[in-house]
Amino acid sequence: MLDEDRVRALAHIESLLRERMAAKQRRLQHVLGVADTAGRLARTYGVDEFEAVAAGLLHDWDKVVPGDELLLRATSLGVSLDGPVDCTVGLLHGPVAARELPAQFPDLPDSVFQAVARHTIGAPDMTPLDMVVFIADAIEPGRSGAYADELRDMVGEKPLEELFFTCFAHGIAYVVSTGRYLYPTAIDIYNRYAIARTVLERQA
Repeated sequence: MLDEDRVRALAHIESLLRERMAAKQRRLQHVLGVADTAGRLARTYGVDEFEAVAAGLLHDWDKVVPGDELLLRATSLGVSLDGPVDCTVGLLHGPVAARELPAQFPDLPDSVFQAVARHTIGAPDMTPLDMVVFIADAIEPGRSGAYADELRDMVGEKPLEELFFTCFAHGIAYVVSTGRYLYPTAIDIYNRYAIARTVLERQA
């Protein structure tokens, strides 16, 4: 249960988000869906609900910024991604926002901004909060398809790390099946969690 101060803080973030995305209603509905889903996942898996909802509200903060401007901001902030610009500019909104948002929301913990940064390509050392936001982005109510339904059915039935691994693996499969650019770290991240999964299965 969130206390009054945290409820007010989230309401403030949401108000600013609605202003920022006033002309992007479809994106706004996605973000609100992610925030709500992140909150429910947090309650299910014992993750800080406030941080999960805050990161959900902020995860696509810079999605409304044009690609050229995002590139300029990334350069000025020292944010870089591996690969051709045309293939990676769509991934910049997370890391760029994570660098800029602390100045606007100084009371939020660093863990929120890390989850924002990692929601696009993940990391080998995802925290539970990182995983919650990553998964919420994939299964919020606006997402459709068998993969989303499968993941939703796993919530509360499987450990969080297993849910994240399945979500991440689905993402890789989709990228490969559509012939899109696969970010270089994706295989390393996949293998890190695949190995951990194998170890757990052997210990069971």
